[in-house]
Amino acid sequence: MADEFENGGGGGEEGGWDLDQSAESVIGSERILNQDEIDSLLGFDLSDEEAAERSGIRAIINSALVSYERLPMLEIVFDRLVRYMTTSLRNFTSDNVEVSLDNISSIRFGDYLNSIPLPAILSVFKAEELENYGLLTVDSNLIYSIVDVLLGGRRGTAAMRIEGRPYTTIERVLVQRMVEVVLADARLAFEPLTPVTFTLDRLETNPRFAAIARPANAAILVKLRIDMEDRGGRIELLLPYATLEPIRKMLLQQFMGEKFGRDNIWEGHLATELWTTQMDVRAVLDEQQISLKEVLNLQVGQTVMLNATPDSLIELRAGSIPLTYGRMGRRNHHIAIRVEAPLSPKARQAVQRTK
Repeated sequence: MADEFENGGGGGEEGGWDLDQSAESVIGSERILNQDEIDSLLGFDLSDEEAAERSGIRAIINSALVSYERLPMLEIVFDRLVRYMTTSLRNFTSDNVEVSLDNISSIRFGDYLNSIPLPAILSVFKAEELENYGLLTVDSNLIYSIVDVLLGGRRGTAAMRIEGRPYTTIERVLVQRMVEVVLADARLAFEPLTPVTFTLDRLETNPRFAAIARPANAAILVKLRIDMEDRGGRIELLLPYATLEPIRKMLLQQFMGEKFGRDNIWEGHLATELWTTQMDVRAVLDEQQISLKEVLNLQVGQTVMLNATPDSLIELRAGSIPLTYGRMGRRNHHIAIRVEAPLSPKARQAVQRTK
């Protein structure tokens, strides 16, 4: 056996086991992932920017974000914005303008600032009634297209794009006028929901100077595509959740159509039924608080004295709610109450003070 072990398994080069060679074969058989497969596994594959769902680690990181789908009224508001912008930009440019809603998504503010393709113009605007800010980004393609259209550029030729130079004063003024038109349309889009005035605060070209929220704060990102025949570009509207928080209850409502949940037929039916509703009204002469012992000791024939006279004001109540006051009298064979004050809180308080 010793001879066989030495000849067959003793570690010789001809018949023995080569440990180094076997280890290399095992390592060589393992499959090495490339960068695309690693990104897909971790959920950082950003090739499809329009994807609404994430997977892997990115899904875990973004699990704290509030989906815009939980705010159903937002989508209708932005649909209204698209229709208003289509009309207003046609009047603004005197050209055939088509506005389309590309995507609505939730994103962290810091991630959005890092993803803005430069050069671009960032418009910081303030929502006056909501007491917070928003961000409107105009990409370079749309900037040059708007300048070309407003200054009489020829149709059928793409706008000339010059890299490596800052935007001129004329370009910034023309873009500012377009931004003001978009903000006016946004005010009209929110008007059926709540009055909101959007005012332009400043224009920036550096994303670091357009910080209106902390990098980790969540926000709603709306991407709008503007096409003017062979020219166009993209506008991105960013609203932090802190801006939408004051009207969050309104955004949570479920509704259909343009009237934001209101039904005129049902309102008319409800008003008609209210006029025919039966309600019990009580006339209270006086109220006293006595102990339970005194109530238990009441005997038949005993008199309870009230702090009321024939000229005292009598309170009329519906349940426990005071309505008005009046004076007691008699009409034919019935005891009657003559109302002395209208059904208004101020009048009831005035009569109560003189009671």
